[in-house]
Amino acid sequence: MKNLNLSPLKKLEIILEGEHREFATDLLDRAGVKGYSIINNLSGKGSQGFHEGHLMFNEDSVLIMIIAAVPEELVSPILEGFAPFYGEHSGVVFISDIQVTRLVKFRD
Repeated sequence: MKNLNLSPLKKLEIILEGEHREFATDLLDRAGVKGYSIINNLSGKGSQGFHEGHLMFNEDSVLIMIIAAVPEELVSPILEGFAPFYGEHSGVVFISDIQVTRLVKFRD
């Protein structure tokens, strides 16, 4: 891995109901997140029991995960934006330390 420069970032894995996708992506956009990936139709078990990942009625009825790599200074503002939301809705945000090879894709 010659000439491979690794840079530290934080990975956010945001799980919420599909009907709230626009709220979450708007919050990330306003916070200055340069990009994210969205995974639809999640399955899993949590405090509210097992959630089946197949498409039930429409994309609003399933769980989604939004994955974003962000500089550490964006984590707190993003979490503050989600705090009132998660007070009223189900879901979670996982935060982990990662390293990326092309920092220019994630910072201004």
